[in-house]
Amino acid sequence: MDGNGLLRKICIRRPKIWIFGGGIVMLAVLFGLVSQQNRGREKKLMIAAAASLKPAMEELMEMYRKKHPNITLFCSYGSSGTLEQQIRQGAPIDLFISAAASNMDSLSREGLIIDRTRIDLLENKLVLIEPADSMTKLSGFEDLPKYGKIAIGDPDFVPAGKYAYEVCNSLGIWGELENKLIYGKDVTEVLTWVAFGNADAGMVYSTEVSLSVQVRVVAFAPEGSHSRIVYPAALVKGCKDEKAGTDFIGFLKSAEAGEVFVKYGFITVN
Repeated sequence: MDGNGLLRKICIRRPKIWIFGGGIVMLAVLFGLVSQQNRGREKKLMIAAAASLKPAMEELMEMYRKKHPNITLFCSYGSSGTLEQQIRQGAPIDLFISAAASNMDSLSREGLIIDRTRIDLLENKLVLIEPADSMTKLSGFEDLPKYGKIAIGDPDFVPAGKYAYEVCNSLGIWGELENKLIYGKDVTEVLTWVAFGNADAGMVYSTEVSLSVQVRVVAFAPEGSHSRIVYPAALVKGCKDEKAGTDFIGFLKSAEAGEVFVKYGFITVN
């Protein structure tokens, strides 16, 4: 091949190499844009929920993640009163699920929730429990003054503790119990104390009992002896992604989610 032929061959090849290389650059740019768009579509939702909801919420969040891989869900659990205070102090919470309407009402009065997103999600029951191997065998709430340590949630912060106070007050036994009471930070702690024999009896939600074989239900709180136990949910003012929050609330109200809540002993609110 002469010099002119070799030069023509190089000149012909050179554009092909440029086109191929340019294609790689274009693809890289395209993938970069798609990646940025995907990152832009990723959503985060920070949830604060009453401690009694934890087993059900963990299962429900896993279900939701599988259907919505672009959303990241975080959930903090605790007594409703403590979570309420965290919201007041500016904690980055998007969705609040309380175990009492009073906590939500208080936040609503101060304009700290988005009222139009508020729903009544669930109901629960209050029960008296004792260790499964207890030799005392309580027969009901009326027997409580005869026994030693009685565990309830702190009435100032824990809705279950407030309901326990209402029951004992309505039965006229609160005064006799005050020196026997030990206050837990939430219903989970109360359940643990009774399960391990650190308390002779306790008052928790009926949904808690299924979490331990070490306790038994003595009695359900008498009808009308306490306020209605309702779990409201609402987005917190300043929620970072209102649509994502509203969608998740919609999921919690779905029949599919309802089946999970019922499995854990909750009563769904239509």
